[in-house]
Amino acid sequence: MAAATIRQARFPMEVVVLGSVNSWYARDLARAARDRCALRCLPFSALEAEAAPGRFRAASAGEEISPEQVVLVRSMPPGSLEQVVFRMNLLHELAARGQLIVNPPRALELAIDKAACTLLLQRHGLPVPRTCICQRTQEAMAAWEQLTRPLVLKPLFGSEGRGITRLEDKDVAWRVFRTLEQHRVVFYLQEFVPHPGWDVRVLVVGDKLFCAKRLGGNGWRTNAAQGGELRPWSQAPPEALHLARQAAQAVGALLAGVDLIRDPGGRWLVLEVNAVPGWRHLARALQVDIAAEVLSLLQERSKRE
Repeated sequence: MAAATIRQARFPMEVVVLGSVNSWYARDLARAARDRCALRCLPFSALEAEAAPGRFRAASAGEEISPEQVVLVRSMPPGSLEQVVFRMNLLHELAARGQLIVNPPRALELAIDKAACTLLLQRHGLPVPRTCICQRTQEAMAAWEQLTRPLVLKPLFGSEGRGITRLEDKDVAWRVFRTLEQHRVVFYLQEFVPHPGWDVRVLVVGDKLFCAKRLGGNGWRTNAAQGGELRPWSQAPPEALHLARQAAQAVGALLAGVDLIRDPGGRWLVLEVNAVPGWRHLARALQVDIAAEVLSLLQERSKRE
């Protein structure tokens, strides 16, 4: 199937979802779109562009993306440096030509890069765990001595808790750093923040916030993808919700998954901002049609453009 398509001329809004055509999210958005808008799902990895005198064309898998359509980015697939740069540059070009893209390209770039996101949040005065970002074993070992241990080593690009390692032994840490340095990896090191068996995921959808506790999981990680359980948290403190909203606004994301944790002193910290957030487990836990909420956000924003 080249594209998941729902087209009805009477709909005032057409949405192009850039993502995996056969994904659960493509199906969920198509379901929610049936009675409210036209929707197509096209592969992000097949983006193409054409420039000629007086003519510009953007497409995916041969299907044109027209300027009137709203673009919803639902995937950031891996690729070569050239491929990733081209894809993001094309999104920037579409945005510069007035196309509504959710999330905006700059928000996507900031959120997908943990180092850039953490530095941005800190610059905006938002609380984050103490973090060291460096490129050599020498500086990584200096961070080992300076930061409270254990340390958490995270891949700069990644989500759902994949590739995260907790380092508790100095010799093991040195061997890990030394091995990764040979692969020219950037070290993203954070102090481990103890939690009472749970942390918080807040899904920001425009002005709406959907909040759940993430419990358990694979050892100390609470991500649903790692076996964690989500439970509704209707009594979330206002300061936590306000912090989640601030974090999404700092990144420039209209749709964001913000992970929060409360340290032993009771202070809320921002762990991560995801600008291509999943909602499958959250929607089930909260019994909310998140896909419909996302489409409502797109409709509301398209009216402003």
